[in-house]
Amino acid sequence: MVEKYAAVVLSAGKGTRMHSDVPKQYLMLEGMPVLCYSLQSFQQSMIEDIVLVCGSEDLEYCQKEIVEKYGYTKVRAIVPGGKERYHSVFCGLEELAKLSELPDYVMIHDGARPFVDQAIIERCATAAKQYQACVAGMPVKDTIKIADDAGFAAKTPERKFVWQIQTPQVFAFSLIYQAYRELLEMEASGKAISVTDDAMVLESVRKRQVRLVEGSYKNIKITTPEDLEIARLYLI
Repeated sequence: MVEKYAAVVLSAGKGTRMHSDVPKQYLMLEGMPVLCYSLQSFQQSMIEDIVLVCGSEDLEYCQKEIVEKYGYTKVRAIVPGGKERYHSVFCGLEELAKLSELPDYVMIHDGARPFVDQAIIERCATAAKQYQACVAGMPVKDTIKIADDAGFAAKTPERKFVWQIQTPQVFAFSLIYQAYRELLEMEASGKAISVTDDAMVLESVRKRQVRLVEGSYKNIKITTPEDLEIARLYLI
């Protein structure tokens, strides 16, 4: 049996740290919007269905100036996101749940990470089949300090155990979809859990371990003007 993979690509952020009137994922990077690079990688991969999640005000722009203009035929739907990142992820998962044939695995990716490549996608797909939940990341290069409330160094974790986490984050679809449903139910009942990535949803709600998979030090997230300059250098 051939497993079916889908992707949720997030493009709903405002990117305030970029200090730009244009959201970071739509800034031009060597002739194309930043978002196009990750969509292009998924378009060329084993992914069958892509759901693009963007701000409600950007739906028409994404349809005409991104999907149609660049020919991303695997984008099956463009849907508005929610207040927080995890709300937007759930919007994408809900859209995938409407497919007549549900995906076996889903890759959740930040559209502001333009350098996801086929090798990363394939490593994550392989790990997801084995472990049902994995995230791309890389071991940190620097020593990390954990600060206390007063701003003093309280702890120094052993560097070999510390990873910087990236996307895609890949899961068995039924597993992550149900975990997100439970998270939103908890929030509705006043028992919200603070989560900053998809792995934390499984870790917090389901107490599941998530496998770390080698991404790439080039798989940066465009967050500040300096990141955009580094991205341009990578494309030279």
